[in-house]
Amino acid sequence: MRILDMIKGLFTVREAAGQTIDDDEEGWRRLTGDTDRDLAPVTLRRSREISAWLWQANLMANRIIELPLAYLLADGVKLEVNDPDAQAMLNRFWNDPINSMDLKLEKKVRELALFGEQCYPAFVNDHSGHVRLGYLDPALIETVVTDPDNPEQPIGIVTVKDKKGGARRYRVIVNGDEDDLFSARTREIRDTFDDGNAFYFNINGLSSGARGRPDLLASADWLDAYDDFLFGEVDRNRYLRAFVWDVTIKGANEEAVKQRARDIEAPAPNSVRVHNDSEVWAAVTPDIKSADTSESARLLRNHVLGGATLPEHWYGGGGDVNRSTGESMGDPAFKMMSMRQRTIKYMLEQIARFAIRQWAQANQKAIDFGDGDFLPSAVFPEMIARDTTRYAAALQQVIAGAAHAVSNGFISKKLALRLIATVASQLGVEIDIDEALQEAIAAEQTEKGKDVFPDPLEK
Repeated sequence: MRILDMIKGLFTVREAAGQTIDDDEEGWRRLTGDTDRDLAPVTLRRSREISAWLWQANLMANRIIELPLAYLLADGVKLEVNDPDAQAMLNRFWNDPINSMDLKLEKKVRELALFGEQCYPAFVNDHSGHVRLGYLDPALIETVVTDPDNPEQPIGIVTVKDKKGGARRYRVIVNGDEDDLFSARTREIRDTFDDGNAFYFNINGLSSGARGRPDLLASADWLDAYDDFLFGEVDRNRYLRAFVWDVTIKGANEEAVKQRARDIEAPAPNSVRVHNDSEVWAAVTPDIKSADTSESARLLRNHVLGGATLPEHWYGGGGDVNRSTGESMGDPAFKMMSMRQRTIKYMLEQIARFAIRQWAQANQKAIDFGDGDFLPSAVFPEMIARDTTRYAAALQQVIAGAAHAVSNGFISKKLALRLIATVASQLGVEIDIDEALQEAIAAEQTEKGKDVFPDPLEK
């Protein structure tokens, strides 16, 4: 039975499923309609269990999760903010013995891929505003309640009931002024979530659905089929190596054959066997007419890897790949990883903004996120080492060409700097064009002994 068939509920015994509905939601209709594109609760729960099992037991599934994780996090991540006091606070948050983000971020990103969603209850120190993060297993989330006016925005989390019949209700953290963000009706609903605040993030979801989906959901059956295929090959090779001794006794009647069968023993390796010319021994191996199955294995493997946007040479399949084509074949994979990196960056920056807000409120410090001094940024290192030689050569040619064009009056200095900045950005250097132009003009005028500097925007 295929894994997705199991997910769809094709069992002799079926599980009961339901959904928690808030009492105060009765009689209200979403402005955007009643379409719910989430997986059924049983299906979602089963998909998470299977994803975790595949990650543990299936080599290819494990690599599909772990390879992007290594590219994203192997060199570490930092939270940065311009304000030195806010930076010190973020450092305390990151290195807090409970948060331990250097250690736990890897688990959080891994489980985001495996389960499709993550929920972190936030605990705030009333005196210092220091924030610590908890963890709520997605299996314990019964319902994600969304804004009735905007199904894209989650506003509350309802957990499954405990043994005493109680469920916790967490308010989803949204960085901003509630009066500006939500209608009066939505604020009333959010007020019913009074068991604490929590971050909620999901991936692979839809605008009209509240829940995420595991990365391995679509490939689960094919990963299982590839494992079955390889185990079948192991059995086939075992059969091919098997053999039996076929013994022919010439001129013997039935009784003599039976007597010899009772007395005969298979010879041990490197032993001596002695018989007369009336007895013939032959080792017989099975001939099952099996063709080479390497192409079938490659077809099935590439079907799974293609769905995960991973090139086959990352999984040991060379194919017709050299260094040049290998680098270009990795581009789609890095684009997908960049998309996931942007999601993780958003998650970390939202958590950092909340931590800064709580710290500022506790210390009665007025801050404005429109001011770049308090706007946090999650900084990721380059996923791969850049081949700087070609960009360095291109930069040299662009500088020479731009200088020639400026000297002949074909383009302005500002446009020339813009061309140079475009190539320099590929080397990891960001150039502020206006600032660089002012400095260049100032240096030129100083060299000429002039005190008046022209407006660079006029050039």
